[in-house]
Amino acid sequence: MSNQTHSAPPRRIFIDKQSPKAFHALVQVSETVRATASEAGLDRITVELINIRVSQLTGCAYCLDAHTRAALRTGESPQRLGTLSAWRDTDLFSPTERAALALAEATTDPANATTQTSAYEDARQTLSADQISAAIWVAVTINAFNRVSIMSKHPVPPRHDK
Repeated sequence: MSNQTHSAPPRRIFIDKQSPKAFHALVQVSETVRATASEAGLDRITVELINIRVSQLTGCAYCLDAHTRAALRTGESPQRLGTLSAWRDTDLFSPTERAALALAEATTDPANATTQTSAYEDARQTLSADQISAAIWVAVTINAFNRVSIMSKHPVPPRHDK
């Protein structure tokens, strides 16, 4: 037997802390996008639904935690949050939310041209050009934050709130 001790693998670099200017620029983009969504008529709950759905698709635990809490604070129901990953199979989401969620999924998986085309064509039936643009920008921005947190392995601390 070896006398070597096994040490934990090195913690990943928190790239938001390592490159704060770049992260701050991303935060500024996010603030601009949130204002753009509001100006386009996408409410905060729709924005949070996009943030959560994209984070589900990318597997970003940190962003899922943060945006689920934000959605609840904004008045979102636990039932809708619990069924969000199956939003197509329920009538709990409005036509605007459904169109925005489809665009968010297509933005997160842009290689699927058929889904992208279908989502865009369906969105044109429900959303204005400004809303389409804003929904895509929200998805683009949360995708970027997801990558920051996933690659940094940002921890999700246990919470004891209800």
